Order: sequence, then C-alpha cells, then structure tokens
Amino acid sequence: MSSLDIVGLCGSLRADSVNRMALNLAASLMPDGMRMEAVEWREIPPFDGDVLAKGLPPAVLALRERIRRADGVLIATPEYNFSIPGVFKNVLDWVSRGEDQPFANKPVAILSASPGPVGGARVQYDLRRVMLFMNAMVLAKPEVFIGGAGAKFDAAGQCTDETTRKFVGDQMRAFDKWVSAVKRMS
Repeated sequence: MSSLDIVGLCGSLRADSVNRMALNLAASLMPDGMRMEAVEWREIPPFDGDVLAKGLPPAVLALRERIRRADGVLIATPEYNFSIPGVFKNVLDWVSRGEDQPFANKPVAILSASPGPVGGARVQYDLRRVMLFMNAMVLAKPEVFIGGAGAKFDAAGQCTDETTRKFVGDQMRAFDKWVSAVKRMS
C-alpha cells in the first residue's frame, strides 16, 4: 500500500503554540500508511493585489505546489477574536488565488486547541466556511476541539491527556479513510 502524504498547516507562527503541539500529536497518531510534513509559511507576504498583478510570490507558489502534491491537508489553528488568525487567513487568501488553486477537491481535516473551554469551536466554523468556498473536501466528523489545552500538554509539547489523545487518534483514523474515499471519487 502506498503512503498518504499529508501537509500539516499550523495557524499560529509561535514555536510553542498549543496548536503546533496538537498538530504534532495528530502526526504521531496517524495510522500506518500516513505521514505528515508540517509546512511553514512565515515567508508569505501580506496579500496585495498590486503584487498579485505581477505574479504570485515564490513563497506562495511553493506552498501552492506542496499542497497540490499532497493527498490531504491537516490544519491545526488557534482562534483569535472568535475567528481565523489574520496571518493564517492571509495565507489562505494567497493560496486560493487563481482557478488552479490547490484546495479544490483536496481532503482537509481541522482541529483546534485553546486555553479556553470551547477549544476553538468558533474558528472551526469560520475556517470550514472558507474551505467550502475553496471547494475543499473537509472531514465533517469527528470534530476535535481541545479546550484547556495548556494543561493537556507538558513542557516538552507532549500530550498528557488520554481523552485528548483518543479524540485526535479517532480523527486521524477517520481522516485516513476520508482521504482514501476522496481519492477514489476523483
């Protein structure tokens, strides 16, 4: 069986973000035959129509191509002011430009972690709407919202909460099946 290549995107730039920890946890719980590469996007500039008129910047082209080659995309993002972090939305805005945008018909799974009790539920609502517009194939269930996330990861970034590990593992098994199902439909 061939391996499923998953791109991991963290909606936070912070090295010690609980969402980066959650993304790493998800990668560690992926079934055999799946592998994730966390892709950095720090070099993507603020969206500017004048820049776009001259062509997509190299960092945007590289991210678009990496997403295009992947079998699926896993997104772990924090919630800022009840929505998508501005810098991450900027990335999605750049990637989505052009009829050949790489999220079209791409399997996507979303999870979020937050120090608050709802675990980023509101960001997922907004992110799902954005992904729908981009024609991505977003995994509906199981949803993963990691509330009180600061207490669920240790100083080394390892998840110490078995319930969280179970939820994330369940989502990764469902994502594995979802990616394969979407590939069969294509």
